[in-house]
Amino acid sequence: MAGQWVRLELDLSAFDTDRFERYVTTCRDEGIRLTTLAELGDTPEHRRALYELNKECSADIPERGEFFSYEEFCARRFDVPSYDPRGVVIARDGDDWIGMAATSRHEHFLFNEMTGVRASYRGRGISIAMKTYGMGFARLCGIRRVRTFHHPANDSAIGMNRAMGYADTE
Repeated sequence: MAGQWVRLELDLSAFDTDRFERYVTTCRDEGIRLTTLAELGDTPEHRRALYELNKECSADIPERGEFFSYEEFCARRFDVPSYDPRGVVIARDGDDWIGMAATSRHEHFLFNEMTGVRASYRGRGISIAMKTYGMGFARLCGIRRVRTFHHPANDSAIGMNRAMGYADTE
């Protein structure tokens, strides 16, 4: 399956922040707060909450299979040099974590590891809002490219990224 993934890349110099900022504003107007794991505090409790949210949202990825154990998740997400809590955007409705967009930092690009929203909140532009909010992390890092990949049957994620300006790459 690895050779069939849809690989996408965004050139941040061409990203129209103003066009997508309305999604951030709409979230705010609806009481959805966007923040980062760095702003909330990179604590064991918040890492566990991120794991639970990531596990729930990942269940809809085609052919995902069983999700990692908490220990495996920590090793893959937090215990790596590319991890930075400033690159993990969390959407909250009150105290409830309803969405996440986790980005890791690499030498010449950021990699969007996972973007997901709880099923009952989907279709409201929260994913686009989180990804737009997360572009601030790319600017902080001085990086101009964001990469991601998707299972070819994950039409909604592929369509969202292409609408934001991500282009197919090899």
